Amino acid sequence: MKNKTIITIDGPAGAGKSTIAKILAERIGFRYIDTGAMYRAITLKILRRNMEFTDTVGIEKLAEETDIRIDFENGSMKIYSDGEDVTEEIRKKEVTDNTSRVAAIPGVRYKLAKIQRQSADRLMKVVFEGRDMGSIVFPGADLKVYLDAGIQERASRRWQELREKGMDVDIEEIKLSIKKRDRLDESRGLAPLRVPENAHVLDSTDLSIEEVVNRIVALLDR
Repeated sequence: MKNKTIITIDGPAGAGKSTIAKILAERIGFRYIDTGAMYRAITLKILRRNMEFTDTVGIEKLAEETDIRIDFENGSMKIYSDGEDVTEEIRKKEVTDNTSRVAAIPGVRYKLAKIQRQSADRLMKVVFEGRDMGSIVFPGADLKVYLDAGIQERASRRWQELREKGMDVDIEEIKLSIKKRDRLDESRGLAPLRVPENAHVLDSTDLSIEEVVNRIVALLDR
């Protein structure tokens, strides 16, 4: 392998990107970065300040002034916003429901893409998971994967994940939320969700986590 090796895993909400990327990185000795967490951190700050999501100029200024930092604790990624660990708080439903709107703002994407590229230079061997990693941020990545799954399966996975965290959630609400995020992600004018050029498409609907990871490792070995 070259000194710097980048693997990107893109795909829609609930496709299992975070779980797969985390396990893959651990298996091959890479760092794992959930880029969506960065957008969530900005979204959380907007919500805390009671800003309007239509205030794009204000949000771009806020993003530029926010210190987003990635760190690792026992191999797990932690995200800090202005020095505060927001790793858990950014998973709240209100943050989830508004992150796609924030991700469509040019100044926010520019600022966070810059941090993502700097992270690659610093960490050297990284699995990046997100919506536009292979298409926009790292078009020259060593391996690109587009992970997909059926809507029912994606909703079930998200439901299970939230239930394990002690949240009382309705699967039909989750399904509607995922469909809404898909529409926003696919239709935005800037960096819409799409299959990156030269990406390997994996439909994980009927595959176990282990099977998906094994397939990606095989692609990397190839």
